[in-house]
Amino acid sequence: MKLKICGISDIKTLQYLTNHPFPPTYIGFIVNYPKSKRFVELKALKDLLKIDKKKSYYVAVLVKPNTKILEEIKDLPFDYYQLYDCSPEEVKKIKNNYNKKVITALTVESKKDFENYQNYNDVTDIFLFDSKGYEKSMSFDHKLIENKKINKEIMLAGNIQIDDKLENYKKIADIIDISGGLETSGLKDISKIEIFLKKIKKLNDAA
Repeated sequence: MKLKICGISDIKTLQYLTNHPFPPTYIGFIVNYPKSKRFVELKALKDLLKIDKKKSYYVAVLVKPNTKILEEIKDLPFDYYQLYDCSPEEVKKIKNNYNKKVITALTVESKKDFENYQNYNDVTDIFLFDSKGYEKSMSFDHKLIENKKINKEIMLAGNIQIDDKLENYKKIADIIDISGGLETSGLKDISKIEIFLKKIKKLNDAA
């Protein structure tokens, strides 16, 4: 089970993650969605990304990005673009123009929402199944994606909490994506992050 910790917006937390003995595989930054309290302005983002990612991959979380923001971040050290609200054609264009791996984020409320992944199969490196909550922490029915055979890695998001049973997620996903579950009063909480990183390591050591 791999881990993505999303919504990083301060240097202290990022340094803690990148220096950790078992860091998350992916670290996400909210790049162009000001509605999110975890949104990072471009200047602050550039300062954050000066921190060596070491063993982790940096992910730019982008909601229907326009050419302006894509051009502004193209030289930043992102490994993946996580794209919301983009058509398959838009994903393909971004992937080709900027030579990035793509996490296609699909928000799920019904079986039809889930089946939409098939339209992106040729342009996606990782599928992220998330709730319709966007900046709000909401869940969705994970039964919608259980036992589905997809030939890409599956990332799971949507109100994942620190005390959830990770074994249940391991049955349906390769990667879990957590953000709000590692916060206290809206800010990333180092003590919660430490607990969760240890939980992931314990789960993987037992495998």
